[in-house]
Amino acid sequence: MSVFIIRRLMQSVAVLLVTALVVFLGVYAIGDPVEMLISPDASPAERAQVIASLGLDRPLWQQFLTFIWNVVHGDLGRSFVFNRPTITLILERLPATLELTLTALAIALFIGIPLGLISGLKPNSATDEAIMTGSILGFSLPSFWQGMMLIMIFSIWLGWLPSTGRGELGLFLGIQSSFFTLDGLTHLILPAVNLSLFKLSLVIRLTRTGVRETMPLDFVKFARAKGISERRIVFVHVLKNILIPLITVIGMELGSMLAFAVVTETIFAWPGIGKLLIDSIMRLDRPVVVAYLLVIVSLFILINFVVDILYSLIDPRVRLGEPS
Repeated sequence: MSVFIIRRLMQSVAVLLVTALVVFLGVYAIGDPVEMLISPDASPAERAQVIASLGLDRPLWQQFLTFIWNVVHGDLGRSFVFNRPTITLILERLPATLELTLTALAIALFIGIPLGLISGLKPNSATDEAIMTGSILGFSLPSFWQGMMLIMIFSIWLGWLPSTGRGELGLFLGIQSSFFTLDGLTHLILPAVNLSLFKLSLVIRLTRTGVRETMPLDFVKFARAKGISERRIVFVHVLKNILIPLITVIGMELGSMLAFAVVTETIFAWPGIGKLLIDSIMRLDRPVVVAYLLVIVSLFILINFVVDILYSLIDPRVRLGEPS
């Protein structure tokens, strides 16, 4: 385990360095933020002062080395637009994105696994066909179109749910969240459903495939021969086996949901880090864009590490740190 952790830490540092270099070069080669930060009527002296204050008068390689030095010391830079530390801006918005992502993941799991079990246990039935048709629609329809349809149906036509914003926040044990108020929960439903639809379809298909592959195996036949109930076979023996690939994929998908909640947050005006990214790109707020991507990559690495640990706990045959 110690060797595994050390190796993963070294890989993580290398990935972060390469990501920082690629993103820094790509983002800093686009546009001129000074044009958006100062008035067109500004004098050359005022322009030079702003450029110097932002450090944009130095060569690109010096800017990158300064950025890396600051990152090592816990400083991801200051926003050009807000004149505040970028990590502060991200951490202020991160709870909203985590709320949205975790709710969407919960919807995908609590609905997708039962539907996948039903579909896998009744292959080629009318129920199976209906569930698989729904999953195909979830895969095929663009996320932005699904979001607009949800707003049109449940906000405009029926008037049941609000379409934008995070709603009223509640306080519990010193934590502010939409989970603690009815208004916050009603604002959370539509964006969470929109973000969960693609993952819901994926969970259904993975679960169905796992059930179809596991049910004909010898250990299931042996359990039936011993007189074990069908319910126990499905929910103990079969479900435990199909959870192994599910956990791996879900861990990867959780990272992608955090990174790509941008579309959902934009459609529903959800004040998370995805909307912050879009606003920063539009304003050429380079430090925020670079800091956002580094934070997301770090979250990806952390999630993958946790998935590896869970994988080894569920399947004792897996031994971390041993060559395969």
